[in-house]
Amino acid sequence: MVGMLQIITYLLCVYLVFKGFEILQIGLASAREDRAAPLLIGVIFVLVSLVAAYSFWKMVDAQASSVSNRMQSQP
Repeated sequence: MVGMLQIITYLLCVYLVFKGFEILQIGLASAREDRAAPLLIGVIFVLVSLVAAYSFWKMVDAQASSVSNRMQSQP
């Protein structure tokens, strides 16, 4: 069960990063004269998605290692 949770969370992390880059691409493809705001929003979303994906990744790994250690210590 924990392995399935890990896989689903890893897929969520990849999805978040893809969505961050998608928002950046929308800003890059903007036809507006002043593209500074869409580019800034895109860069912020990429950074936020990378930080969120990394934190989710670490939380799930910590939970899985905790469950693994608990299962190994039981007789």
